[in-house]
Formats: sequence, structure tokens, C-alpha cells
Amino acid sequence: MPRMDAQGFDRLVARARELAEPGGRRILGLAGAPGAGKSTLAARLVARLDGLAGLVPMDGFHLAQAELERLGRADRKGAPDTFDATGYAALLARLRTAEPGTTVYAPAFDRALEEPVAGSIAIPSDLPLVVTEGNYLLHDEGPWAAVLPLLDEAWYLDLDAGRRLPRLIDRHVRFGKDRAHAERWVHDSDEPNARLVARGRARAHLVVAMG
Repeated sequence: MPRMDAQGFDRLVARARELAEPGGRRILGLAGAPGAGKSTLAARLVARLDGLAGLVPMDGFHLAQAELERLGRADRKGAPDTFDATGYAALLARLRTAEPGTTVYAPAFDRALEEPVAGSIAIPSDLPLVVTEGNYLLHDEGPWAAVLPLLDEAWYLDLDAGRRLPRLIDRHVRFGKDRAHAERWVHDSDEPNARLVARGRARAHLVVAMG
């Protein structure tokens, strides 16, 4: 199990670079519980790959707040059924079979707005590697089961709760929740999701010990 020190990161970069070798489009997925460091590691990998990779987060497929309220799921935002999993899998399938000369546009998630924003990420057809990250890449229920077969590799990021939970609470505070609300949200919403995410750990090609 690689550890996330400088040498461990270099080994991960080398492994991702092998996926980015010429010869077709490949997709690398980073999964893990909320607060495990998925978005940070994904961004660092893409930056080190010097134009060989693009980043498409799963969070762009959050349902809009208005739709969550209509469905009665706003208090569970972040659970598997609060995403458009079918749409996410369809985008991954389209990315795998890149049409020459065609740019694919993917949505992003704006944490300040707490809303997805369509057409935010451009993936040109000649980009050899797409890195995608999110909680449920290894989830095997419902439409999420279609995701893992679309990934060339899936890594599970493992971080102990003693480090992960304070980081997660601080992130919620940074984006507008007061600390008491952030702590309740982590306990009542994020942690049940984290337990669900952990069930997919054994399906990963690689487990990375985060620090």
C-alpha cells in the first residue's frame, strides 16, 4: 500500500504517467470517503503530468438544489441518490471513445454556490488521460455499478477518521456552514456516506494510505 509521502506521490505519478502513454484514451478514478483528499491528489497528479491529463470530478453530477428539495433529499446531499449517476457513467463512456477533433464538455461543482455548473471543463480528443474523482466510483448498487468497468484503474484513498473528520468539518466551515452545523452535517450525512464508500475498498486496483 503506497503511503502519501513525497516518494509515494512520485510513484503514483509514475503509475499515472504509464496510463497516459500514447495509444488511446484511458481513465483513472480516485475514490474514497468525504475528506480523504481525492480532489487534492487528483489536482496534484494532473499538474505533474504536464498537459497529458485532464480532471473531471464526479461532483459535477450533483443534482441541483431545487431538484433535491423537490425530491425531499436536500438533507441527504452527498448520498448516492443525490447524483445523476447514469449521466456520469454516460459521460465516462463518451470520454473513453474520444472522437478525433471533438471536445467533450463536463460539468463542475461550485462549492461556493453549492451547485453544479454545466459545460465547465473541456476535454480535447487528443488528451490521453482523464482523471476522475468522487465518493462512489467503486459503489456497486444501481446505476453506480456501471462506473468501475469504465475505469482503466481505480484507486481507493484511505485516511483514518481522526485526521479526516476535522479536515472535513473545516472544509464545511470554509464554505459557509457555522461550526456546529458543520459538525452535525458530518455526523449525520457525511459519515453514513463514508461507511457506504468504504464497502468498495476491496474493488480498487490500488489502495493509497493518505497522510
